[in-house]
Amino acid sequence: MSITHKQLKNGMNVMLVPQNGVASMTVMAFARVGSRYETKEINGASHFVEHLMFKGTKRRPNTLALTKELDRYGAEFNAFTSKDLTAYYIKMDAQHTALAVDLLHDMLFHSLYDPAEIDRERGVIIEEINMYEDNPRTQMEDLLEEVLYPESTLGWNIAGPREVIKKITREQLTSYRDRYYVPSRMTVVVAGKIVPGVWKMLEQTFGTVKAPNKLEDTAFAPFIAPKKLVEAVDFRQKKTEQVQLGMAFHGIPYTDKQIPALSLLSTILGGTMSSRLFIEVRERRGLCYSISAGHQPFEDTGMFVVAAGLPPNRLKEAIKVIKQELRKITKDLVTAEELRRAKDHIRGKLTLAFEDPAAQADWFGKQWVFQKKTLSPEERLRAIERVKPAEIREIAKKIFRPAAMSAALVGPFEKKKDIEDLFVNG
Repeated sequence: MSITHKQLKNGMNVMLVPQNGVASMTVMAFARVGSRYETKEINGASHFVEHLMFKGTKRRPNTLALTKELDRYGAEFNAFTSKDLTAYYIKMDAQHTALAVDLLHDMLFHSLYDPAEIDRERGVIIEEINMYEDNPRTQMEDLLEEVLYPESTLGWNIAGPREVIKKITREQLTSYRDRYYVPSRMTVVVAGKIVPGVWKMLEQTFGTVKAPNKLEDTAFAPFIAPKKLVEAVDFRQKKTEQVQLGMAFHGIPYTDKQIPALSLLSTILGGTMSSRLFIEVRERRGLCYSISAGHQPFEDTGMFVVAAGLPPNRLKEAIKVIKQELRKITKDLVTAEELRRAKDHIRGKLTLAFEDPAAQADWFGKQWVFQKKTLSPEERLRAIERVKPAEIREIAKKIFRPAAMSAALVGPFEKKKDIEDLFVNG
């Protein structure tokens, strides 16, 4: 794979990721800003800004004018906001690359932020928050972040609280955008079929964005793990037939050398239908329909989560089994067969994902944003192949410390003490 990387004349980073045998391309733009950069007064601004990029520009004055150009050619387009990143993409027939590049640039740097649209979008975002809170699984995930990161912006809701969304001003939103949507904080990736003249297209659009005379972006406060570890548990009462359970531990950042070992640990514990947790909790005891384990890295920490949907009357039993499996993997080496199957699984999933140019744009773009390097899937797989059983046990010991666990539950509960009792002697 021959990846080309360079900076445009204004300092914005751009990558071309060619893929043979495809007729489509994806252009994806990354801004290194997310909810952890916000203050209480503007919590939700990153996500609000993302929404407003689709509401019209000077040349395309409303949402319909934007979307009908893309709908005409069957394009896929969307955006997402995370704790430390906001990204926008357009995926379409490569013969329309010029349109995709021009339109994405137009949205990101010439959106109108019309006051009427801002007021209308307040209601849309509040309905989005309502939708998440009506879903017990997503409500549990938000609560789990609050419990794991109580003194950090990492624990804040990406969509923000309703009271902020109702009153945040246009000036606050555009000021926030202008501080972070600058060439030095942005990366653009074009992946898939690369048409002739794409560098010129990029220079004539993203390359014309002026760099500010003085950067006014503010770094987020780095996460510092508490010196005294305390098992923390919280819940939200909701009349449901099933309890949504999340158990979380502080993980490791993007750049940590133990990421390959942790990827294998996640897979062995709860990444497949033949994983340890799936077999022990679902297949052998019939305690759940779904259970999973996974790790989300950030710039300075990470979050390892075990999540499951469980019957209320067997919740204590399930928690005990999950804790037993976590303890077991910190003490005993994984078997050679388990390790081989986990390595083969990761290879297979990456192979399937990389048939899609959008997955390639996401893979290489995020790497450059957070690590300033471009590790190919094959290089990542070689690192995974080198992992030994002792390395998996080592990272498990580092993460699964009982006193460092946080937990969140959503279900038909009455008292917090009843929840805390579930975790005693597990």
